[in-house]
Amino acid sequence: MARKPGSRADITGPRLREAASRLFARDGYAAVSMRQIAAEVGVQAGALYLYTADKQSLLFDLMQAHMDDLLAAWADSLPPAGDACARLEHFARFHIRFHAARADAVFIAYMELRNLTSENFAVIEGLRKRYEGQLEAILQAGQSEGSLKVPDTKLASMALIAMLTGVNTWFREGGRLSRGHVEDIYVDMVLNAAGATR
Repeated sequence: MARKPGSRADITGPRLREAASRLFARDGYAAVSMRQIAAEVGVQAGALYLYTADKQSLLFDLMQAHMDDLLAAWADSLPPAGDACARLEHFARFHIRFHAARADAVFIAYMELRNLTSENFAVIEGLRKRYEGQLEAILQAGQSEGSLKVPDTKLASMALIAMLTGVNTWFREGGRLSRGHVEDIYVDMVLNAAGATR
């Protein structure tokens, strides 16, 4: 299979992932062909298989990279050492900020789970549970110290993450509210939903 003259794996590979992410987010995984992705990158369709085994592998790689980046960024975010309310606020602000900068990756990570094979789904689901577990641990700590009150920490974790991720579906820069104002409002709603005593 011939590569486009001058193309290199360290250039074409990232361009392939960027193009696939953009097309999957815009048109949906099922509607996008490898030929379309190749045209977007500027290589022959056959050349894509130098960089990925198939379209399923490409989708899985995008979703796994997103989750790995999310978990690494959370680990580096240095949550405050204060009570659970302070850590919950930190989580909410982190989640909104991280996801706001990655609209396509977020859309794919949530809307294309149904198109993963069962083996690939299990891997992504495991990574998602690791992230949800970070929030659940905060809620459990809040329950123990009496600063938070929710009927079920696992269910509350999933609900709060869904609420925070939802900002990506409607927020647009230049709208009625600034991103900072939206973030403040959502933090307040998260704390209220978790029964924070402040």
